[in-house]
Amino acid sequence: MDTYNAPILPEPEDVAHLVGATQRLAELQRRMCNWSPGAASLNIEVQDLDAANRELVDQVLGEGEVSILFDGEDRVRIQESVLTGVWRIQQVGESGALLRDLIQVAPIPDLVRDATFAGAATAAAESGEALPEGVCNAPPLIAEINEKAAQFRPGDTPHTINLTLLPQTEQDLEFLDQRLGAGRTTILSRGYGNCRITSTGTRNVWWVRYFNSQDKNILNSLEICAVPEVACAAPEDIADSAERLQEILEIYL
Repeated sequence: MDTYNAPILPEPEDVAHLVGATQRLAELQRRMCNWSPGAASLNIEVQDLDAANRELVDQVLGEGEVSILFDGEDRVRIQESVLTGVWRIQQVGESGALLRDLIQVAPIPDLVRDATFAGAATAAAESGEALPEGVCNAPPLIAEINEKAAQFRPGDTPHTINLTLLPQTEQDLEFLDQRLGAGRTTILSRGYGNCRITSTGTRNVWWVRYFNSQDKNILNSLEICAVPEVACAAPEDIADSAERLQEILEIYL
């Protein structure tokens, strides 16, 4: 399990001229102190800062345990900082140009919550023809997934199907993957081992896979939810992050 490690920071006298970065980070800390669970996310734009100021922002925030890649019209890279619930979000155009760069405070970035399943199918296609050879147990799972996905509403308890405990063949898993389709969002969480979370092309259905240090899949499940809980920051973690950021900034302000 990863734990909090304070970022390695430059000496105050070496970055005294980088007032843009320190001012944005101080604003971030002040606003985090007033944030409450259920409130809208906090956004601090940093794209207008020059390269040196953005580099200081990167140094102070560091890299945490959750990384996210979102494929939409533009590619979006999201990296959680060492401060849980504080995300660095960079939108990149087809040419590779940086279109937007911001810090967001939220349990999970708004883009992941709101846009992952935009345009996704409301249900996975159920088989109406002869099944491929080796497919045995996937069709009833498709029916269960469609039923639970249709019933799901934001705030409901996630419904989990533990594929590791079920008698699934390789053909069953391929069939499920094909019928559920590919989604837009990929999340890697390194907090409790290596957890890879991918959205499917079916609304509110996620693959959640845990791997050991040899990259062997040790737990494979489907979750029907808004976003799997393992990827989200808890409110108390965000409150703790506000305190840690204040401690970090004390040497610069």
